[in-house]
Amino acid sequence: MKLLKATEASGAEYDSAAAEAYQKEVETRIAKLETESNQLTGKDNKKERSAKGKEIAELKNEHKYVDACKIVKGLEPKFGHFVTKAAVLPQIEKPETVQEAPEQKARKDNKKEKKEKESAGLSPDELKELESLKQQIIEEKAILKEQGMSGGQINKNEKIVSMVTRLNELKEKQDPGSSKKDKDAKKDAKKKTPLSAEEQKEYAQLQGDIEVYKAKLRTEFGYSNKEIKADPDLKEMEARLAAFEKRS
Repeated sequence: MKLLKATEASGAEYDSAAAEAYQKEVETRIAKLETESNQLTGKDNKKERSAKGKEIAELKNEHKYVDACKIVKGLEPKFGHFVTKAAVLPQIEKPETVQEAPEQKARKDNKKEKKEKESAGLSPDELKELESLKQQIIEEKAILKEQGMSGGQINKNEKIVSMVTRLNELKEKQDPGSSKKDKDAKKDAKKKTPLSAEEQKEYAQLQGDIEVYKAKLRTEFGYSNKEIKADPDLKEMEARLAAFEKRS
């Protein structure tokens, strides 16, 4: 088996001058829009002010602008703008695999299949027991509930625990690994995806932005508390904040 030595990737090249020029162009437009937005005071200009804010957000999130900012900072562009030469990745020869003779492979497959058939699955009696246990558990839980037991108490009942244990044993024999799959599924459902460093930064920034925006509505535009709560831009910001808080 022969492997080619991996060589270092040839770095990508970017048009830094064009990226910097584009960044300045967009930031000039953003600054102009922010100035115009700040001049739109009062309730009468609320709709137009909101439109300016959305236009600013669109400019800041534009893929070309994002790439320009990254290149100016010396980072790799995310969306492929301003790339003059793509990076060349090293080529590595895949190892040759030794093919088994068809007869040898067939014999192995037959043995494996036979072994799996012998070890997996339930006998007819066990299938009957499985179905019977399911019904017994339902009936027993109903009886215990009528006696005034709570759900937690029922699940801890000695007879219920014994039947459920046997039920799980039969299920595991019928479908090996099924018990682990169920546990993993429940575990995954409870998992929360933690915030990345970038999201944590955005979360902190958003908290400050909300407070500043509320103060601006109250002092500059004379909004009441009720009007502040109903402001669509504030609602949008608070919805994003709530999403972060669920994961923090």
